[in-house]
Amino acid sequence: MNLPTSTERGQPMILGHFDTLIAGLEYAATCDTGYNFYSSRGDLKTSLTYKELRDKAVEAAHRLVGICDAGDRVGIAAVTSPDFAIMFFACQYAGLVPAPLPLPVTLGGRGSYERQLQRMADTGDFGALLMPASMEKIMSSALNDHDVPVISFESVADLPRQDDLRPHQADDMCYIQYSSGSSSSPKGVVGTQSTVVANCVGIISEGGLGINDNDRCVSWLPLYHDMGLIGFMITPMMSQMTVDYLDPSDFTRRPITWLQIIQDNKGTLSYSPTFGYELCVRRWRSDRELDLSSWRRAGIGGDMVQPEPLKAFTELFAPSGFTESVFTPSYGLAEATLGVSFTPAGQGLLCDTIDMARFERTGEAIPASEITAEEDKRTFIACGKVIPKHSLEVRSFEGDVMGERQVGRICFNGPSVTPGYFHNAQATQAAFTEDGWLDTGDLGYWLDDQIVVTGRFKDLILWHGRNIWPQDIEWAAQAAAPSRCGRACSFSIGSGDEKDIILLLECRTRDEKLLEEIHATVSSAIRLEIGAPITLILVPRSTMIVTSSGKLSRARVREKFLSGAVIDLQANDTIKAVDQEA
Repeated sequence: MNLPTSTERGQPMILGHFDTLIAGLEYAATCDTGYNFYSSRGDLKTSLTYKELRDKAVEAAHRLVGICDAGDRVGIAAVTSPDFAIMFFACQYAGLVPAPLPLPVTLGGRGSYERQLQRMADTGDFGALLMPASMEKIMSSALNDHDVPVISFESVADLPRQDDLRPHQADDMCYIQYSSGSSSSPKGVVGTQSTVVANCVGIISEGGLGINDNDRCVSWLPLYHDMGLIGFMITPMMSQMTVDYLDPSDFTRRPITWLQIIQDNKGTLSYSPTFGYELCVRRWRSDRELDLSSWRRAGIGGDMVQPEPLKAFTELFAPSGFTESVFTPSYGLAEATLGVSFTPAGQGLLCDTIDMARFERTGEAIPASEITAEEDKRTFIACGKVIPKHSLEVRSFEGDVMGERQVGRICFNGPSVTPGYFHNAQATQAAFTEDGWLDTGDLGYWLDDQIVVTGRFKDLILWHGRNIWPQDIEWAAQAAAPSRCGRACSFSIGSGDEKDIILLLECRTRDEKLLEEIHATVSSAIRLEIGAPITLILVPRSTMIVTSSGKLSRARVREKFLSGAVIDLQANDTIKAVDQEA
């Protein structure tokens, strides 16, 4: 009978203090823990102990050394399966640099996926591409202009076996992780052995998640994204911790299975963007009982933390033993390997409601008072303290270090920071300040010793001297819209005082009368909430473009709008291409 791997290690716990991933796996292979893979209904499909992972990775490495030179990049389709984990670690033993690649379903169709893959292949200069046999045709088609061997996972065993391996050393590269592309085309973030080890130690430590002997991870996060790859494949291995996996597509169809696996295996650590918790609330049916009392760290990352859906999740699952205090808002990005800051255990949602009218005038996050108008109040969530042995600063646009409650650019420094983007010197130079700190591109402020993230600098709408956050507009629209509406996206076009603010709102109807009602209701709500003229356009489902991690890509939606590729449901026609500077 196939059983999941144990929570108990069977060996003393070592918290990430290894020179390389190989050293971490060699020790984990002496333990009883490993990876488990579950079906959409929560049934165990297969388990993979760390010993089995090590043995199979070493055997695959003997096959891979013959097809690529040391240091070559190898693209690997990041399916949630034992094969991906085996091939990723095989690259570590073979001296190759794995580049986890997203899957077609996440990128909005075959044509879009092939273009995305071509861009990654161009920048990554792959020596080979590995994927399941079922994906061989689409990947071969995407790379028909590239002289890159396309090899199925199943075919690796048929390659000639070489005697000598080339295991990575402490100063070598570890992987290339493609950024999610929320503001631009994906760039290959370089992870080295030392940066990955440093971030794993930070996450594992008391200043991070404080991993202990009883911890067990549960994850549905995609393995091509830093939260899934680093947070729920590499870091657990580096602390000999068992992980229970649910495929992201299965989570989308049956999100309650995620909670069921936490219950069944007494999971203690699991993360999701806000929308994952929201999806569970929407799909819950009161025809079962759950026990979520083992869940001690319910992490939130990958996007802006929204308090309302999280409070709704707490209220709904309180009878199941879930408490708000286990929520762990965090901040991170691929360029920092993964984790930058974590809230202390037991803190939960530390809310800070500020006066947005004052912020828009002064750039300061001043607490709202009794005389602050309701429409001027905005609640942010603290994302915790910086991980040990790293530093975080909020800086002005002139580079000055700012004090508490002054909004500025978030800059990060420490041993987890990437050396840059692969084969992209221009982007690498732009990512760092003159004194060598990583400019994250995010804006935020200090609340005591915790960082509060307010949004991306590139997304900020500057209108007649005001700083307007696009997510404020989007959330106001979604709160006012009926259930037939989906994602919203706001951005500006034009320049200077001639700038126009656009809001696209997806609707699941083409009934003219209903569209008129939606337009009137939402327009009225955002006019009261935002206090600025906003052009609302109702668009069909699937208009929005999301990144590989599920984030809304405002930059790409804006480009789509400007190119005339967006349909106005009320006009029943595409919007004509717009002059970007007009």
